[in-house]
Amino acid sequence: MKLLLHACCGPCSLEPTRILRAAGHDLALYYTNSNIAPASEYAHRLGTLRTWAGNEGLPVLEGPYAPGAWEASAGRVGESALEAAGGDVLRCATEAPLREARCRACYRLRFEEAARSAAERGFDAVGTTLSVSPYQFIDVIREELERAAAHAGVDAHFEDYRPFYDEAARRSRAMGMYRQNFCGCRFSEAEAAAERAQRKRQRVAEREAKAAAHADERAAEEAARATKRAERQAYAEKQAKKRAALKALRGQERSDG
Repeated sequence: MKLLLHACCGPCSLEPTRILRAAGHDLALYYTNSNIAPASEYAHRLGTLRTWAGNEGLPVLEGPYAPGAWEASAGRVGESALEAAGGDVLRCATEAPLREARCRACYRLRFEEAARSAAERGFDAVGTTLSVSPYQFIDVIREELERAAAHAGVDAHFEDYRPFYDEAARRSRAMGMYRQNFCGCRFSEAEAAAERAQRKRQRVAEREAKAAAHADERAAEEAARATKRAERQAYAEKQAKKRAALKALRGQERSDG
């Protein structure tokens, strides 16, 4: 099957392309990711994808980079979700309903462009590498891919690649491939930064709690040692008093004799 595979980045493309090529599909990668900001990040990810794909003999087609269109759709939804969360970035990141609406709008824009391009270029089907990530909404990806494909008149080729995520991560690290630390949009960048800051605070708190626990243990040990020293000192003083009393008694006996 002649398949146009929407590619979000290089690392996420490793395992899907391996699996699809092994199945005999004729592949081309389609980089249409108007969600990625800033433009330098977009270019960095595209360059990484092109370098790797060139070595693999995989063609890379680039769709339009239209951040304005993304802002008018997914960006607007994201702002509404952030407002609903009272400006709490972490709440938007962790409460699925708040983030899902934004991600759905983002998938829709990118898949519609990929499916349209697939139809125009004579591909049989359109797919995506997004389903390799355990951080994405897998059911929503499938729904939006099938919706976009049906509208464009091509088949949707959906596969759940999440079981291969760890292998993709291992391979991309081994290859020294650029690995981004956020999904791509400005919201995800802020969320990822907030999550990293939260994890850092947690690590600091855990270290401080551990240090405090050790300090308490050391204080308890020192108190126990001090108690033993005091007990030994008291015993020594008691014995000294006994010896002094015995000595005085013997001295008295000698005097009386």
